[in-house]
Amino acid sequence: MTAEFTLTRTTLPAPGTSREVTPWGWHLALNLYDCSLERITSAETIRAFVIELCERIQMRRFGEPTIINFGEDPRVSGYSLVQLIETSNICGHFANASRAAYLDIFSCKQFDPQIAADYCIQTFRAGKASGVFMSRE
Repeated sequence: MTAEFTLTRTTLPAPGTSREVTPWGWHLALNLYDCSLERITSAETIRAFVIELCERIQMRRFGEPTIINFGEDPRVSGYSLVQLIETSNICGHFANASRAAYLDIFSCKQFDPQIAADYCIQTFRAGKASGVFMSRE
């Protein structure tokens, strides 16, 4: 099954600068919906996911990922993920009740957002996804 997916690309120059300025970094914000509950509630799956994601987008991990399941409010409870990378971080939250995943990849090193998005959608078996890829200046 292929997820319905929309990726918006945007480049917003910093105030007082031109578009010729080299960005400080790049940020991909992904929203995944109708995910596999089995996958988003598995710390092992989330851990394997972030390790492989770093390989696919050629990011060097800094330490082990932090993956914690918490939340008193059932609407937002689920695992949260933080993986430091040498050029910034990969973060995510997995909401059990809505079967959604919210992922952010920020790096000062360029990466292919489509490779990242496709792997995220595939891993969590998202039925629908949207994302924004932007430069940070």
